[in-house]
Amino acid sequence: MANTMRWRYGDTNPVRLPVASDVAVEIGDLVYLDTGAAKPASAQADQGSSVLNAGLFHDNFIGVAMQASPAGDASSIRIATTGVFEFDCDSMTNELGNPLSVAVDGDGEQLISQKVEDAATLSLAIGRCAKPVTVASTRVLVDIVSSVMRGGPQAAE
Repeated sequence: MANTMRWRYGDTNPVRLPVASDVAVEIGDLVYLDTGAAKPASAQADQGSSVLNAGLFHDNFIGVAMQASPAGDASSIRIATTGVFEFDCDSMTNELGNPLSVAVDGDGEQLISQKVEDAATLSLAIGRCAKPVTVASTRVLVDIVSSVMRGGPQAAE
């Protein structure tokens, strides 16, 4: 996936974290925390099922990379922990507030760093749909919420 500035609006409440030197991070990647360093979703090891993969990512979700870092470079990058971002998705409709998670490939083994899908539960979600999608589309606005910094998307009270 190419560097894609996905931020559309809202406060980003950024943090700076070093990137693991063995991976590349691109602008727009959904990133997670792994032993003190940021890694793109696609770098997460397979947990055995799509639900376990999305759940582990949710638990360690930091946010969206606002800067790139090539492989071999462990310098710090800025990561948005909140805000509304436009992500790719499979063709779908979506209602305002529906929970969304990082997308998992067809085999359920590999997370996709710049793509989202419907989340079965909030325990898998990284954000919520920020604009209704009434005609099937391959893009969706997502109001992301970092699990590490802000506890992730919350249930309605």
